Amino acid sequence: MKSVTVYDCNDCRQYRKTAHYNVTHRRRQNFYALPTAEWQMLAAPPFNILDILDRVDDAIDANASIASDILSTGLTAFGVEPEPESRSGVWRQKATPSDMDKARSTIRQLYRDWSAEGSDERRLTYEPVLDDLSSCFEGTGDKSRIKVLVPGAGLGRLMFEICKLGYDVEGNEISYHQLLTSNWVLNQLKEGEQRELYPFALTFSNHLSRENQLKKVKVPDVHPGTELERASVGGTNVHAFQRMNMTAADFVVLYGDDVHKDTFHAVATVFFLDTAPNVVRYVEVIHRCLREGGLWINLGPLLWHFEEKGPSDGKNDRKYQQGIAEPGSIELTLNEVMLLVQSKGFHIERQEIKNEGVGYIQDPASMMQNLYQVSHWVARKM
Repeated sequence: MKSVTVYDCNDCRQYRKTAHYNVTHRRRQNFYALPTAEWQMLAAPPFNILDILDRVDDAIDANASIASDILSTGLTAFGVEPEPESRSGVWRQKATPSDMDKARSTIRQLYRDWSAEGSDERRLTYEPVLDDLSSCFEGTGDKSRIKVLVPGAGLGRLMFEICKLGYDVEGNEISYHQLLTSNWVLNQLKEGEQRELYPFALTFSNHLSRENQLKKVKVPDVHPGTELERASVGGTNVHAFQRMNMTAADFVVLYGDDVHKDTFHAVATVFFLDTAPNVVRYVEVIHRCLREGGLWINLGPLLWHFEEKGPSDGKNDRKYQQGIAEPGSIELTLNEVMLLVQSKGFHIERQEIKNEGVGYIQDPASMMQNLYQVSHWVARKM
């Protein structure tokens, strides 16, 4: 596990260099390749393209500063000694283009989960789940006795909000990029709005203006520690710090074991179900880890992440064929998913399609809007 984590740390270290090269250096090269009269015109007012690229470089540096902090936190947490910049240790050589995409996406996800400007996306995706929990457990006196599991917890915002309501919540995440970043937000920052983030600066398409492209937000919008201290005053016998934890593992592998059988009163899945190569396994494990009468609250689309997955690579060792690495994949329609949920021992108490479009790290001012009509349901284990 340590080797995987330090590779992800390396992604954070390389964020600055790769972003400067791919985003601004190459654009400068292309800019100067234009006919001289044209690039000179565009370099002058009112376009000032070269000045714009300088401002994008500054935005990259601000984002890279966050990535560097996440790197430092990750190295410390896993007992890896940082090396001087002049040296080139083995762990500094491992980031792939795919890994870098994940690192960039995770930095941008701070906008969705931990900025004031991301509140609309959170309102449309997290609030229905919080409302369902409040409605289902309305008569419960001490909510700290209610155990809630959040698979695919990401950067920890939904988990944090559930904990604030008084529940005992456990998040689960397999991505070390997101685990390291959630740890940085939840445990390392000293105050709200501590850091500046430029979520849209690295893309150049569909902007109405440069000011929109270079929009700055501050993260986190609230200080998690302060908010959890407030949530611990009255109403519960257990401090919020003792009611929230995160596990780092494949959901199916960890929660499909006997230890977690009949453990949770509720499972909340948001933009998670379609991360399954084999959704049957997700449904079975959710049913297994819920107590009798427990609730499954789901909200999200069906953008199947493994739709392009090829057949098994033929490895015979079963330790390489667990969880999301299991052979095979299937993509079901929503109607088929609901039939599957019922066939595996759930009663659907409520189901709806949210017609209000829901974005995911979506720039609200962009000329292109990718919006989902998400499915929202509450099911009870029979």
